[in-house]
Order: sequence, then structure tokens, then C-alpha cells
Amino acid sequence: MNPNSPEPRFGNVITAMVTPFLPDDSLDIDGTVRLARWLSEHGSDGLVLAGSTGEGAALSDEEKRELWSSVAESITVPVVAATGTADTRHTIQLTRVAEECGVDGILLVTPYYLRPSQQGLFDHFKAVSESTSLPVVLYDIPSRTGRRIAIDTTLRLVSEVKNVIGTKDATGDVPSAARLIANAPSYFELYSGDDSLTLPFLSVGGVGLISVASHWAGEEFSQMISSFKAGDVHKATGINASLIESYVFETSEAFPNPLPAKAACRALGLPAGQCRLPLGSAPTQLDNAAHQVLAHLNKLN
Repeated sequence: MNPNSPEPRFGNVITAMVTPFLPDDSLDIDGTVRLARWLSEHGSDGLVLAGSTGEGAALSDEEKRELWSSVAESITVPVVAATGTADTRHTIQLTRVAEECGVDGILLVTPYYLRPSQQGLFDHFKAVSESTSLPVVLYDIPSRTGRRIAIDTTLRLVSEVKNVIGTKDATGDVPSAARLIANAPSYFELYSGDDSLTLPFLSVGGVGLISVASHWAGEEFSQMISSFKAGDVHKATGINASLIESYVFETSEAFPNPLPAKAACRALGLPAGQCRLPLGSAPTQLDNAAHQVLAHLNKLN
């Protein structure tokens, strides 16, 4: 984070937004815009579209174009497009489409399934980043991709490619994040990719989080981060404690993300619909659990 700038480039709390679908499984653009506006009014400083939580792997390229352009035209907070795929050429193509749609930044996940070498990762990220003028945030989530981005690979990218400006770190490795931040330039921004590790990441120099639970707890995350940065660690810790139930709820073996996030949106009366296969529809059990989590946070009328 640039010490001369009081806030990170895309804000402290970025919601990895779900993608609403209609009952016939088609993209709900009107609902998408409504949800994006609601999130921007309830604690989200920015939005990531078509990422893991947005079921990006289940969206066509044309659906992504429609998603990015409609939201970018409808809200004032930054919109970050998740354009990463396992294919470098396809990722470049999607990144150019996203830039044409008027988004503010790009989120690039590690190419999945293929398990490239660190040199392959470097070449992939470099080629994609150099295809756009937009700022690029790397997305390191080895539990989904099968390959971790080495610290030295990230530092080399940041030093050689001017628009690689940060990382969403979903490795769960706080000591590694501390080392990365200690060796990165001042403008480099690290976001926690795990809601439950936001406070530990802040303690080693993280700037905020790219979140799932911010669909229903954006204001709490915002208050927690503000309190921590103001030196009120006791208050931040208390807010974090109030969110533990949300951390447990937001993903599990039985109900992986984004099934719970969509259930929470439905409980709040927000557009979401069900997930596309292979995630599929959620049982009533999950909707009941969502109501319980939200009630404990006083989110239901």
C-alpha cells in the first residue's frame, strides 16, 4: 500500500459477488445490477465479478461480457473483472473484453489443473498483464488451482510488470504473506482471500479483504478494518468474534461457496437464485441456516 494514500486502490472491503440466475438458469442482469448497487451501499468498497464466488467457470464469455458491462455502467465503486482461465490466450482475450466493458481492474487466478512451473506462471501472468493497461491483482488459491504462486515469482512480476499491483492471498499462510509484504514495493497491496484471516493479514501489512461474507456483513468488515487501522485492536477483535459464525457458514464440504452466500442473499430478499450445476440448488436446510446466521447479526427485519 502506498503510504501517501490513505486507502487501497480498490478499497478495504471488496465483495466477490455471486452471479444471480433466473429460475430457468439464465443470467439475471436486472438482479445483478440490483445486487451490485445494494452491496455498494452496504459496506462494499468494490466488487469482483465472475470469480470463484461468481461461478465464473460456469459462465460463457458472452455472459461475462454482459455481466461486466452492466455492472460497470451501474455503480460508482470499482469493478474488478476475474478474467483468469487455464489458457493464456483465452485469458488475454477475456481481459481485453473486460477492459472494453469499462471495468477498473483485473483479477488473475493461477491457471488451474495444468499445474505449470513457476516460470510458466510468470510467463502467463506477464503476458496477460502486458495485454492490458488496467491494474492487475494476482489470485493465489492453491486449494482450487493445484499450484501456489511462489513469493519470488510474485516479486519478480511486480518488479518487471508495472501494472501488477497486488495479490489476493487465499493460501492461509500468514508468515508467507508477511515475507511477501516485507519485500514488495510500497504500492503493492495484499488482500486476504480468507475472511477468517483478515485480522492476521492486517497485522502483517495487508490492506483489506476480498470477501464472501461481505454479502451480508460488509459493514462489519468495514468497521473491523477501520478499528484495527485506528489502533483499536480490542474493538476489531470483538467484531471479528461476532463474525465467526459467518466464517463457518460461508463454505463447507457439504455446502461449498457460493451456495451459502446465495442462501444469505435470498434470506435478505436480494437477487441470487440458485447455483448452476455442478453446484446445483441448495436444500431448505441451508436457507434455514442462513436465516439463523443473519438473525444473530441482526440483519433480518
